[in-house]
Amino acid sequence: MKLQRKNRVRALAVGALAVTGALTLAACGSDDAGSTGGGKAASAPSDVKCDGKGKLLASGSTAQANAMALWTQAYSGACKDTRINYSGTGSGAGVTTFLQGTTAFAGSDSALKPEEIAKSKTVCKGGQGIDLPMVGGPIAVGYNVPGVDDLVLDGPTLAKIFDSKITKWNDRAIAKLNPKAKLPDLKIQPFHRSDDSGTTDNFTKYLKATAPSDWKYEGGKKWEATGGQAANGSANLAQQVKQTAGAISYYELSYATTDKTDTVAIDTGAGTPVKATSENASKMIADAKVAGKGDDLALELNYTTKAAGAYPITLVTYEIACDKGNKAETLAATKSFLTYIAGEEGQAVLAKNGYAPLPDEIAKKVRTTIGSLS
Repeated sequence: MKLQRKNRVRALAVGALAVTGALTLAACGSDDAGSTGGGKAASAPSDVKCDGKGKLLASGSTAQANAMALWTQAYSGACKDTRINYSGTGSGAGVTTFLQGTTAFAGSDSALKPEEIAKSKTVCKGGQGIDLPMVGGPIAVGYNVPGVDDLVLDGPTLAKIFDSKITKWNDRAIAKLNPKAKLPDLKIQPFHRSDDSGTTDNFTKYLKATAPSDWKYEGGKKWEATGGQAANGSANLAQQVKQTAGAISYYELSYATTDKTDTVAIDTGAGTPVKATSENASKMIADAKVAGKGDDLALELNYTTKAAGAYPITLVTYEIACDKGNKAETLAATKSFLTYIAGEEGQAVLAKNGYAPLPDEIAKKVRTTIGSLS
């Protein structure tokens, strides 16, 4: 048994080291400490229970793509009989695929809607889809304004920018928040997601909560405001900001650090503007409440938080799975893999790669729920 465990850990380490090259090719993010190559390799867990075998299909959120690449490579390196294939198609597409019964679980930056839960009952025989919070992280507001390295914005100003009500970088509202900045007479080029996106959902929830008189759209995964330009996926948004003078957009912090784009500090009204960091996102998540019922652990985030150092534009990505009625051929592997990523060592990977680990209390609930999946 000891020899088997040593071999398993050794294999896991090899798999983790392979991740750096894979992430470089995918151009998927890095940690906010300035690493390159898309993230720091996952440390080998002291143990991992390799239950199940075969191929485990999952898809969804691009926000967690960096972390999922690290996790899947490390896990598959240890558990040779299991191959995990996660495709970062976006939250909307991931949920759709799960509800069609073609994936074992989905990644989504938004909790299931009531109508989606109802539909999941046809896939989850005798049960339903539930939300398992797994990955936290700040949604950075990246910008490209020549000569401006530090920029502060607030909810109302961001709402007007993304609704094409503020169109120049030297607008009085921006100048008031940045009295020392030399703002150019440059056209603002706002970019938003073209695909259904949980990142869009969380970003617009922030705008709606902090600027209700300026952002009057209903919100959701689909972008509703007129004007601006669209691109598919967070990586493409970050690239557009990098190459377009006057651009501004929203995407996960890891994409901002990879492409070396400047990010906005948010004036929350708490005093000092708050920067997008993993630590500041964790402070935001710690202020969340569990809003789901039963085994559903959907969180209610406080986008208007004024807690010191809490970055308000933060998302939580959920792994969506059936509480009951999971397919027999994938159940064991699903539980094994989700248990690993929700564990202490799996969550430790997040802090090293620009994400925010779950608070201990929430992580424990997630592990307990995973253990009860059937």
